[in-house]
Amino acid sequence: AITTYRDLDVWQISMDLVDRVLADTNAMPRVEFDLKRQIHRAVISIPSNIAEGWRRKGRRQAYQNHVSIAMGSHGELETELEVCFRNGFLKRELCARALELMGRVGPMLDRLYNSLD
Repeated sequence: AITTYRDLDVWQISMDLVDRVLADTNAMPRVEFDLKRQIHRAVISIPSNIAEGWRRKGRRQAYQNHVSIAMGSHGELETELEVCFRNGFLKRELCARALELMGRVGPMLDRLYNSLD
């Protein structure tokens, strides 16, 4: 039974994604500090907004809005990682697990959002 946001698979996998991305971006060059910070903000925003939305679940639209923000952060993270790959700041192979987790989280966010309609 789901009694808290911590029971949601999407939150749990998003937290795994946070751990993976934080570890993977340790390899980034120091000169890319601002991009690294932006990546960290985006990845942390995903489970944070799921949790915040859950706490506002009495207001379905507010919950859906927070899930929408998490979806936007997912897209932002995907784009920022692509910038890193294209510019040689990170190797795609290094981030393979993060990309796999992102591939799972995205559709889960979509389903959660749609379930709140």
